[in-house]
Amino acid sequence: MSKEMIGDVPGNVLGMLEDLFLKLRKGVLSPDELELFLKKKNPFALPSDLLIDWQNFWKRMGIDADLRKVKIPKKPKGFDRLLVNPLTPQKAYELCASKFKCWKYSNESLDKIVVHEDRTAKDGAYAVWVRERVEPDEELKGKSANDLVGMKVFGNTLTEALVYKLKFNDETGQHLNLANWNLCSGSRYSDGYVPFVYWYGHYSEMCVGHTYPADSFDYLRSRQTVS
Repeated sequence: MSKEMIGDVPGNVLGMLEDLFLKLRKGVLSPDELELFLKKKNPFALPSDLLIDWQNFWKRMGIDADLRKVKIPKKPKGFDRLLVNPLTPQKAYELCASKFKCWKYSNESLDKIVVHEDRTAKDGAYAVWVRERVEPDEELKGKSANDLVGMKVFGNTLTEALVYKLKFNDETGQHLNLANWNLCSGSRYSDGYVPFVYWYGHYSEMCVGHTYPADSFDYLRSRQTVS
């Protein structure tokens, strides 16, 4: 049986679009939920579903992560990417290096030279929300690590940057931080410098560098976290 067509669009599709607009107007469906659907993500995923996804991901990565005690923070509007981290900085870097070309400014283990992270998996895996974007936050461009401390804005750690990179690459085959450098304002090296991560397209390589806490450039941007 042929479908009724209205122009080049099947009539049942127009009916579904009309229902979609009605749900948006009445607030049954939120713009954030629609945006997730358009990104081919489940807008109605429960916390347990998100943790199962991460459990399966870490299992594929060869990591035996116990996520049973992970508490998922309340999700603010616009923060649609959940990161669940059971790793140390060096382990996260090694997993990235097993999937694509990587470089870091020091030959020493990141576990040795990264002496502070605002959040760590030392006492078990944890979860944070960040904005779901290829590039770090436009809202934080030109803000140094020192600026963010003064603003009481909690930026991502180095480990979280690497975990996001790893998960995004696993999902899409693509890379983060193509045009800008992700300032890891939640971390510090032993010399007081701040890590950053970016994708060096010319060499198809992920790079982990360092910068002064007071450095501020439009292309140097953190990712705000909610924990």
